[in-house]
Amino acid sequence: MLRMMFVGDSMTIGSAGEHTWRHRLWRTLCETYGGPFTFVGPREELYDKSAEAPTSLDYAEPDFPRAHLAGWGEGWLHMAPLIGDAVRAHGPDILLVSLGLIDLGFYTNAEQTAENVRSFVAAARAASPRVRMVLLPVIPNIRATGDEAFAAQVDHFNVLLAKAVADLDEPRSPILLASPPESYDIHTDTYDGTHPNSRGEHLIARAFAGAMREAWGIGEA
Repeated sequence: MLRMMFVGDSMTIGSAGEHTWRHRLWRTLCETYGGPFTFVGPREELYDKSAEAPTSLDYAEPDFPRAHLAGWGEGWLHMAPLIGDAVRAHGPDILLVSLGLIDLGFYTNAEQTAENVRSFVAAARAASPRVRMVLLPVIPNIRATGDEAFAAQVDHFNVLLAKAVADLDEPRSPILLASPPESYDIHTDTYDGTHPNSRGEHLIARAFAGAMREAWGIGEA
């Protein structure tokens, strides 16, 4: 069975009432991938905005494998120290990673964030030398439209992320850089300028699905 682990921030964990792009990818793979697969990870919660804490809620589809390693307000800085234990404990074949916005917004500059990417990859491989990874660049968000310095840091980090992928990719543990979601628009694809709405969730899921399909033949068009 193919085992995948989501690693992400608030856009990946999702909040109460959202389907999440994790669910959209699950539906896509259910329809297009011929083999057995599941999602794994140490967490299962959504985020409850009213309580400002993770919460255990029932998903609309009880069969949805809701395990993940995502957290509201967490970034590469937070996940790099956690990923080794998570990979050892849950044995994912593929890591699907969407991180960086939180780092650049609150914790680290582009260079420091890129170093945390490299630490993350090293820790994941130390736990599982053949683990595969798909990394998503930081996608459009409302802060970047009004803060030129922040927008420059996002652009610089995405360049450094592409360089890290090129440097670290290797045959036994390949790393893919997913293309940014096609035609992603913060005005139509988010509900607050950052977090994806239904259309945005589908676009992010397609970005990951497309990368895996083109590189590894996982799923059909």
